[in-house]
Amino acid sequence: MSTASQLQSSSSRFASTLIDLLDRVEYRRVSLDEQFDPVYRLRYEAYRREDFVPINSQEITRDVYDDADNCYCFGVYIDGILVSSIRFHHVTSSNRQSPSRTIWPEILDPKLDQGDSYIDPSRFTADHDASLALPALPYLTLRIVAMASEYFTVRYCIASVRAEHAAFYRRVFGSERLGDERNWGELRFPVCLYAAEVPTIRNRVADRFPFFMSTPAERDALFGPGLGPRKIVAPTARVAHRLRVIENQRAEPTAV
Repeated sequence: MSTASQLQSSSSRFASTLIDLLDRVEYRRVSLDEQFDPVYRLRYEAYRREDFVPINSQEITRDVYDDADNCYCFGVYIDGILVSSIRFHHVTSSNRQSPSRTIWPEILDPKLDQGDSYIDPSRFTADHDASLALPALPYLTLRIVAMASEYFTVRYCIASVRAEHAAFYRRVFGSERLGDERNWGELRFPVCLYAAEVPTIRNRVADRFPFFMSTPAERDALFGPGLGPRKIVAPTARVAHRLRVIENQRAEPTAV
């Protein structure tokens, strides 16, 4: 078997494993009214482990961006146990609340001024034991961001990431560096600004990593307006991938 075939086979096995693991995953959206959701405690424990935030008596980590009306925050549960969390802001020219925009306004404001929009993920934290046991946990968590980029039809999905994590975003999402290294709010580490152009990378990411795929019903359940936070949303990557395979087969030219 050639090296290219071996890499493709390995990638296919990884994708199949992730889709199987998603059968045990649930996404739960955090209510803005719930000040002590377990997600905020998970953040605190993750940041305290590396001394990124000071000790506080409530043992939670929240900030003003959690209360923004364009903020969406989620916990990722496996077999009913909280293993990771992430939030994002859907940023448009008319609603510019965004942690990354606060750090790099001279880079992001011009994009908003010309009518572009973006998803700004932040507060990606994980349970320590779960992250050791599940190396694929970043994929399961960032799937939320991939779905949001599709649902809100944004041009960019940006990422404010530590230098040691940048290679992951370049490899998986094709992200390119937009901004220099700067400090991230009250956290005690610097981050760089990266961005992926969603219309350009959408199909390539779906083909390579089908576990990022989802059905409209799942996206509506997670992000739809007027229905409030959901208790539990089950992933639909397996169904979405099957539908994509069928559509691709139908689109293939018929031999004559």
